[in-house]
Amino acid sequence: MIKNNIGPNPNAVFPNPEVPGMCFIKNVITRPNIEVGNYSYYYDDAKDPAKFEDQNVTYHYEYMGDKLIIGKFCSLGKNIEIMMNGVYHRMKSATPYPFYVLGGGWEKVAPGISELPFKGDTVLGNDIWIGADVTILPGVHIGDGAFIAAKSVVTKNVPPYTIVGGNPAQIIRRRFDEKTIEFLQNLKWWDWSAEKIFDNLELLCNMDITKLRDIK
Repeated sequence: MIKNNIGPNPNAVFPNPEVPGMCFIKNVITRPNIEVGNYSYYYDDAKDPAKFEDQNVTYHYEYMGDKLIIGKFCSLGKNIEIMMNGVYHRMKSATPYPFYVLGGGWEKVAPGISELPFKGDTVLGNDIWIGADVTILPGVHIGDGAFIAAKSVVTKNVPPYTIVGGNPAQIIRRRFDEKTIEFLQNLKWWDWSAEKIFDNLELLCNMDITKLRDIK
């Protein structure tokens, strides 16, 4: 049972009626190969954000076997594209042209899974902020607390609590010093109960992170 006045209902599709472009992703996912944690949202004020898995997750075919995993409390900006392994063509044959897709008898050269590049699952950690118009390539892992600048193309893994940007995305800087990053990764506040998060909102949003060390 969800108590009132300790935050939005994590099972709602649109948590705030006054912000219709914001959608809790977990509650609109139908594909078995996509997993999303509570409170992670997609925001788009021009398109229907509830169509996230169709509009923003591309080339995701069950026969490829790859998963998209998104953690809790992620903020995903509009027009992002998460490309999955189905985007790849043969790379070791004379031509990468996908004859088999066009039909008309060309199906006879449909590739086996082993003939296609495979980068594995795409994993977005917890408390990640992704700006608008970002493209994420297959198999990328983005660590907890990372920031991805708008219009970036993420081609490789992003360490936790790191800011990246550009095409291809490069590390701009770490958000905190190593000791603070280690503390936050051990804290795992996103796994707290709704009550505990509500009771500690002021500390979670405080610029002085050292105050969080007193939380039991």
